[in-house]
This record gives sequence, structure tokens and C-alpha cells, in this order.
Amino acid sequence: MKFFVDTADVKEIRELNDLGLLDGVTTNPSLILKSGRDIVEVTKEICSIVEGPVSAEVTATEYSEMMKEAAALSRIADNICIKLPLTLDGLKACKALTSDGHHTNVTLCFSANQALLAAKAGATFVSPFIGRLDDIAFDGMDLIREIRQIFDNYGYETEILAASIRTVNHVKEAALIGADVVTAPPATLKALVKHPLTDKGLEMFLADWAKTGQKIG
Repeated sequence: MKFFVDTADVKEIRELNDLGLLDGVTTNPSLILKSGRDIVEVTKEICSIVEGPVSAEVTATEYSEMMKEAAALSRIADNICIKLPLTLDGLKACKALTSDGHHTNVTLCFSANQALLAAKAGATFVSPFIGRLDDIAFDGMDLIREIRQIFDNYGYETEILAASIRTVNHVKEAALIGADVVTAPPATLKALVKHPLTDKGLEMFLADWAKTGQKIG
């Protein structure tokens, strides 16, 4: 499974990238706003940190304007992935951009039918939003299962990018089902390493080692 981080905070991105855990980055207008920086400036810096795809989202809702914004975003760096909404205009833009060799991420997916359309349009990634479905009493993981089966049935190459990840269990369940990618906030990715028995075991080992009075090296 690939790990993307869902943030525009370059400090967090550098930290995770230095750990060797990062395969890409996803951003959106809300995350750009939170960063307090110019979209081109911060996106360019993010692209210089990571080798993998960096999703940069268009804000237009009509096809022609989407294409203009996509052109501007794609000039930022070679590893830009154009993020598009799952609308008819967004799918039309997806088809045009992928046909022209660009990577695309079709976002705000909430149904298997929507994911099927994204795959038909040639999307590089489709982003089903797990947490937001859980918020309205649907099991977001059921959507991942449905998409996985449909894509496997027909051999679609579009990668399932599990998004709106809220917990470490979301990451585990998405991996068990077979999502290709998970994008999560920095805190969630860091929390994957944590377990109380690991902490307890390390504490015990260090206490016993101190009693030996020895040093290594």
C-alpha cells in the first residue's frame, strides 16, 4: 500500500519523507488555506520534497475553466497530479488530461457508480471519502470493497485512494480490503507505529540494560 499525506504543511511533509514513509501528497483548497501560503509557492515546495505525485486541486466547476487551471497547475512541477471533482465536467476534464499524459485524481467519490465513471474516464486515482460516509451512518469501508471488486472484475488500472481517513483502523481496514493508496493526516500516519505493549517492552528493556552498567560502542 502507498502512503500519501493529506496536508500542505511542508514541515510535516519533510518529516514523514525523511522517515521513508511517504509515497505522495494530497492537497485541497482547505489545506492550502490552512497553510496560509500562496498555492503556487507552497505546491512547488511540496513537489521539491517528494518524488511521488502531489495532488493539486482545481477550483473551477466548468470544463473550460478546469482545463485552464489544470494547465497552470501542471506547470508547477513534473510530479503534479491534477485533482478534479467527481462531476460530469470533472470527468470530461479527467478524460482530456489523462489522454494528454497527465496524472489525475478524481475526488469526492461517495459511490461505486461514481468510481466506475472515474475509471472509465481514465483517472489515475479515485478518492472515496471514508470518514465522511461514516459521519452519515454509512460504512465507508463497504464502498472500498465495492470499488475493489468492480475494478478487479474489469481490470481497471485506476488506483483506489482511500481518503477522509480518521483513524488508524481506517488505514488497516483499507489495506485489508486492498485499497492501493491511503491518504491521511500526518498525526494518523505517525500513530500507526504506536502500541502500548511496544512502549512497555521498550521501557522494560531499557531498565534492565541500565542495571548492567554497560555501554554499546
